Amino acid sequence: MSDENRLQVELFVKAGSDGQSIGNCPFSQRLFMVLWLKGVTFNVTTVDMKRKPEILKDLAPGAQPPFLLYGTEVKTDTNKIEEFLEENLSPPKYPRLASRNPESNTAGLDVFSKFSAYIKNSNPQLNDNLEKGLLKALNKLDEYLGSPLPDEIDENSADDVTSSSRPFLDGQVLTLADCNLLPKLNIVKVVCLKYRTFSIPKSLSNLWRYLDAAYAHEEFSSTCPNDTEIHIAYSAVAKALK
Repeated sequence: MSDENRLQVELFVKAGSDGQSIGNCPFSQRLFMVLWLKGVTFNVTTVDMKRKPEILKDLAPGAQPPFLLYGTEVKTDTNKIEEFLEENLSPPKYPRLASRNPESNTAGLDVFSKFSAYIKNSNPQLNDNLEKGLLKALNKLDEYLGSPLPDEIDENSADDVTSSSRPFLDGQVLTLADCNLLPKLNIVKVVCLKYRTFSIPKSLSNLWRYLDAAYAHEEFSSTCPNDTEIHIAYSAVAKALK
């Protein structure tokens, strides 16, 4: 048996309200997606933070999930874990997941901060402006998804390519950029509907094409927490307008 086959890879993620299911944590889901897309054999263990399990003290004292056990190495920083996996689980055996276009890494990154300001606000007079701020960020993401990437434009063609129908941020396949953004977008969609009766407008057709394509991939849909877990996580965060 090769060293690679003996290698133990285990991802520890935040547990849900029952202490066992997958909890609401976009960072946990991000790494779960990365490992799944890499095609590596790995285990997932949910960590109930209310019980402060012994494994936390032994493996990663003081750390919050997610963290990774890679052989005998423990990694606790999400960004560094992602970099480590991209470097160590590399071609030809494992796919590279980095985006080819740098803009894909920053597309939509302001959506979550606009969402947080919107959902945490309790002043009705500020609600409309904060909702407009979120809509502006969603519109910007929609525009990026609808704009052709350089490799979609054929310089030798007489036809001008003015729009894109690609399913994901950087093209036809899920990349690290999607692993970062999609868990947050799912939270935005679920929380806004529950606590503000706000839905992402259907007029943002590029964004909905993106979400629909993502939900059709088990690497995303099967790593999403249940909507109820997201509702519970935001029950104290989402402020009533009064």
